[in-house]
Amino acid sequence: MYDVRMRIVALEEHMTTPDIVKAAQMSDTGASPAFMQSLQAKLLDVGAGRIADMDAAGIDMQVLSLAANTVDKLEAASAKALVRDANDRMAAAVQAHPDRFAAFATLALHEPESAAQELERCVRRLGCKGVMLNGTANGQFLDHARFTPIFEAAQTLDVPIYLHPAPPPKAVMEAYYSSLPGSLGFFLSTAGWGWHVETGMHSLRLMITGVFDRFPKLRIILGHMGENLPFSIARAEMVFGRGAAHLKRSIGEYFREHFYLTTSGYFTLPPFQCMQQVVGMDRILFSVDYPFSPNEQGREFLDSLGVSPEDREKIAGRNAEKLLKL
Repeated sequence: MYDVRMRIVALEEHMTTPDIVKAAQMSDTGASPAFMQSLQAKLLDVGAGRIADMDAAGIDMQVLSLAANTVDKLEAASAKALVRDANDRMAAAVQAHPDRFAAFATLALHEPESAAQELERCVRRLGCKGVMLNGTANGQFLDHARFTPIFEAAQTLDVPIYLHPAPPPKAVMEAYYSSLPGSLGFFLSTAGWGWHVETGMHSLRLMITGVFDRFPKLRIILGHMGENLPFSIARAEMVFGRGAAHLKRSIGEYFREHFYLTTSGYFTLPPFQCMQQVVGMDRILFSVDYPFSPNEQGREFLDSLGVSPEDREKIAGRNAEKLLKL
């Protein structure tokens, strides 16, 4: 029996739109057509079916975000139109079910100044609680100077950026993940390993290039229990402490002061314990990664944690309420 007194807010819960489905060029994952059709149906549903899945696991609120790793590969005008429509659709879902849904904006990063304007529209007019960005943008990491308007907007609007993984650029795919049988290269490059370590590296790039010195109020959310950073941050701090005189703080300080970590898709205890020891309970947020992971599995993991009732409530929803102003 679930604890009905504890409010559960899940932060990395994906959706899509019919136009995004039509425009996307899906990679061959090796999954069955029936599974992919079921997954797509859940991504498209931001109504009764999704809410029923939430109710079955006792999840009170999902923060919706667009599953759209292919948008940056489209022509700029088409990408902008698709993400604007997706943002409007998420806002409509929130308006229809304000007690069940909130939303992270999505952006087309081809023209960063235009993307910053869309972020402002989404926060000020649509009520979005932050923005989700997917990996690199046409092979460029977000520490590139051209993305400065995005960070300026996020800091001014006082909303976090959820940095989500994406498949690697073509050159990386060929160098690291080719010559493997079947779909093994795809899985190794994405959820099996690659996109987690690349997102962790992406985060380290933001730290060592001084992004957080330029934007001291910027906050980043990482899924998957921190994309391997809790395990390795002490090593990075030791190494960059020797040769990063341009930085105002240590790598560990940037990580503990600017990052929030979620449980999305990771439902085993050892990485949670590592994350807990490195960042503390106030920066851990519950997520499922729906529909790529089942709500029930995420909820069972939350209930299984050997933490105090107060800390469980922080993870379940109170930390998210504070960070996102829910």
